[in-house]
Amino acid sequence: MPAYLPFAVRVSRVQRLSPTFVRVTVSGESLAGFAGHGYDQRINLIFPLPGEDAGTLPTGPDWVERWQAVPVERRPPLRTYTVRAFRPDRRELDLDFVLHGVAGPASRWATEARPGDPLTVIGPVAGHPGPFNDVAWAPPAHAGRLLLAADEAAVPAASAIVEMLGPHNRATVVLEVPEPADVLDLTVPDGVRLVWLARSRGERLGPVVRELVADLVPVAAAAGPAREPRLASGATPEEPDEDDLWEVPTSEETVGRPDGFYAWLAGESGAVVGMRRHLVGERGMDRRAVAFMGYWRRGRAQAN
Repeated sequence: MPAYLPFAVRVSRVQRLSPTFVRVTVSGESLAGFAGHGYDQRINLIFPLPGEDAGTLPTGPDWVERWQAVPVERRPPLRTYTVRAFRPDRRELDLDFVLHGVAGPASRWATEARPGDPLTVIGPVAGHPGPFNDVAWAPPAHAGRLLLAADEAAVPAASAIVEMLGPHNRATVVLEVPEPADVLDLTVPDGVRLVWLARSRGERLGPVVRELVADLVPVAAAAGPAREPRLASGATPEEPDEDDLWEVPTSEETVGRPDGFYAWLAGESGAVVGMRRHLVGERGMDRRAVAFMGYWRRGRAQAN
């Protein structure tokens, strides 16, 4: 049995959280077999084309082959999202979407979603031994100080991480959203400092992170040899190319002192590269203690 399978679900509820965010709750008995891994767990969503129903969505262990066999113009679009919350007892998943018109298939679907609409979730199978690679959040046990920085595309992932942090975690969380009305109500544990930024007020992630990091990370605090992260094409993060930017060190790869620092950076690729460059190149932080993920790239649409 594959580690990942399609789960057929339907929309249960739609809640508009803000001008930019909408939460779509999906449910189905199939989710009895879904493995919720928490934090920033990634899943794939396959959306029916307008006017199509659940019968056009792939099912079964051979779903990849069946999906790829459909001509591109009739292929249900697939996109990667994160689980905002999973309630296994109720067979429910919360999925938070950023709304940006109806040109893209995910935003269009979320904008028009109504109870009963079908969706396919590609996710991990409960009880399967794995390995799984659907969670990027992996700070080492010695990381006493945490930084999370995200724009709206990664706010759902960052929010899920924040709400799972313990009271012993010392974390600074910086979230950039389009406007003040997009500030969401999160359950923030003790020891977590949460900073919301609104672009409409001229507040941007990069400059604010630079200011905050000055108090969090002494210059040249990290030591030891470091592996240079690379993109799929072989380019270094200082030279981003057209491929997706994604470098997530495992806990075994991270280094640091007992009061060490760990950063999780996610959002638009150019902004993520800039923040990572500051932490590693200017503050002297070890590369292996920085997880950085380009959730999207300005001026580039995601293809099927």
